[in-house]
Amino acid sequence: MKFPLGFLFAPYGLVSFSLASLAAGQEIETLAPVVVTASREPENAADSNQSVETVTNDDMIENNFRSLPEALALTPGVSVQKTTHGHGSPFIRGFTGRQNLYLVDGIRMNNSTFRSGPVQYANTIDGLGLERFELVKSQGSVLYGSDALGGTLNAMTVSSNYLDYDPGFFHHGSVFYRFSTNSESHVGRLQQSFGEGGKWGLTLGATLKEFGDVRSSYYGTMEGTGYPEENHDLKFEFSISENHRLTLAHQYLDQDEVNRWHSTLENPGGWEGLSPGRFTTRVYDQERSLSYLRLEGEPTGGAIQRYRATLSYQDSQDTEFQDRNPASAQTRFGEIETQTYGLALEAHSDLSEKTRLLYGADYYEDRIDSRGSRDGVFEPRRRPLADDATYQSLGLFTQARHNYNDRFNTAAGLRYTYTKADLGKIWDGNDDISADESWGSLVGSLRSIYHLNNYWSIFGGASQGFRAPNVNDLTGNLTTRSGAQNLGNLDLDPETTLTFELGGRHEQENLTLEIATFHTKVDDVITRIPQSSTVSDTVTINGSEAWITGVEAEAAWNFSPDWTLSGFLTYQYGDSDRPSYIGGPEITEPVSRLSPLRGSIALRYDTPSRDWWAEARLTGATEADRLSASDKGDLQRIPSGATPAYLTASLYAGWQAHSNLQFNLALENLTSEDYRIHGSGLNESGLNATLSAKLTW
Repeated sequence: MKFPLGFLFAPYGLVSFSLASLAAGQEIETLAPVVVTASREPENAADSNQSVETVTNDDMIENNFRSLPEALALTPGVSVQKTTHGHGSPFIRGFTGRQNLYLVDGIRMNNSTFRSGPVQYANTIDGLGLERFELVKSQGSVLYGSDALGGTLNAMTVSSNYLDYDPGFFHHGSVFYRFSTNSESHVGRLQQSFGEGGKWGLTLGATLKEFGDVRSSYYGTMEGTGYPEENHDLKFEFSISENHRLTLAHQYLDQDEVNRWHSTLENPGGWEGLSPGRFTTRVYDQERSLSYLRLEGEPTGGAIQRYRATLSYQDSQDTEFQDRNPASAQTRFGEIETQTYGLALEAHSDLSEKTRLLYGADYYEDRIDSRGSRDGVFEPRRRPLADDATYQSLGLFTQARHNYNDRFNTAAGLRYTYTKADLGKIWDGNDDISADESWGSLVGSLRSIYHLNNYWSIFGGASQGFRAPNVNDLTGNLTTRSGAQNLGNLDLDPETTLTFELGGRHEQENLTLEIATFHTKVDDVITRIPQSSTVSDTVTINGSEAWITGVEAEAAWNFSPDWTLSGFLTYQYGDSDRPSYIGGPEITEPVSRLSPLRGSIALRYDTPSRDWWAEARLTGATEADRLSASDKGDLQRIPSGATPAYLTASLYAGWQAHSNLQFNLALENLTSEDYRIHGSGLNESGLNATLSAKLTW
């Protein structure tokens, strides 16, 4: 649910404001955004039966969000862990990495090579190249398939918006630049759109980022935490006829020398008793591209009211280089290249005036090449996962939405997914072998929303999720945590979830409020356990079960025409059952790296003329002292006993110097608080000043 001012409090998911209203000096009035991810069709967020959060391109710029994962840092139910400055892994209602589903323009970005735990993949989406992104928490797997255990995040890329223009030639563009003092970082984007109104549009964009080394109060300059990034994107949109449209798009990202600082000798340890790093070097290079062709429309006079067909191709290359021993040559190199082919079909049909049916199918196929070396010599046993492998997933889904009346509606859905892994070359300790595995999963969802009156509504329901074992689960041979080796396991079953959620919303002219509580039960948890009671290296297995429960609240109060108070509060709690080691007794322990109590409060002032604004914000978290056994052993990232509590203060301001020129200033961590997000591999920056400018035409 959102207010109308385009950039005000969208980090809290509930509130954003329209610049048009600001420029006109109008009073603020409630306007909930239109969202699509929760139901696969446009709907008012206030009418959604899901917990939905939205962050726009303006929000990314005005709130100084460095990356897409960090744009979720002020969202209730989400904690953003950073193994290093170039990574970022949202923990969404206790789930992270490959247990959350990432979409780009509705296309699955997750592939079968995604490793477990906090991962870097969300940071390979350029936030500055998006119009907005939507996060649906605890959605389950009915609409989008495997992996959506904690949430589904859909990144929607920039468009020319050619349908909004009158007939004739149009063009518009922008240039953006941002400089941050703490890390001496430079970020810039150039974007241009042009076309013929109502007929076609072309958008071209390029983003360059040069992040310097981050400085914290305790460590000073954390050498090796900076890295460069290059992005470019293209989108061509064309109206075949009045009701049918074609889109051709391409996106590319390249990140080099992303250093896992906590693992290296640059990390001296010491802060709150942390251990120092041991490797001379541990760096990642990442490349990712996505190309797709999409046909969609709204036919008239037939059984189908709306349809979409998408053909996609993705290519990703992940490499890791390790120099493990500073005293002698002991280098390791691993490379994974994945080509993913996708086909997705969906349609919407009105069964009656009150019932609408969504149905469709999707198919994705990964083709994987993998190689590894030690001291420059390529060896089959050094491969990070199976080579010459394919991974196929076919899904069939349907969902019916029924409006009983103007106040009450229900959505019920089912999905069946068949998944098959063909593993061409797996090193078994003596030679390469091959294997194949397959699984079938049927999941359902039942959700409702009831509007009590014009201001209050309650929503909730039950959603099932599943995650089929991927190639990394089955055959992985990777370094995890603070240097332990983890091996895959061919004998795995899908992990499944059942989430119950109940929430309430209040939407009035000057006040918005949302409170939600959830409980998730996980069966056949795919997890890592030690090989023995004396060996820290781990093996992937199906654990017994786990559960996570939590409560989230967020609100915004426009208590005068020029002042707004907003904030959020969130808390989670959960336990997991698993064997203590292979063949060992079962133990119950806290869910790994679960977020402690967190919250934020902000006070904002907008001038009556709406040409500038200023905001003060406090953000904090309590001590994170519920640690699993693996958390307690991860002493390069998690201090012994607990990650300390913290409270930071920041100031933000913006000036609309001209209708086409906007400046923004951020003064973050004013007291230079030394703190670390629970589970991260480095401390957050000390005092940081950021200045940005955006020119449009």
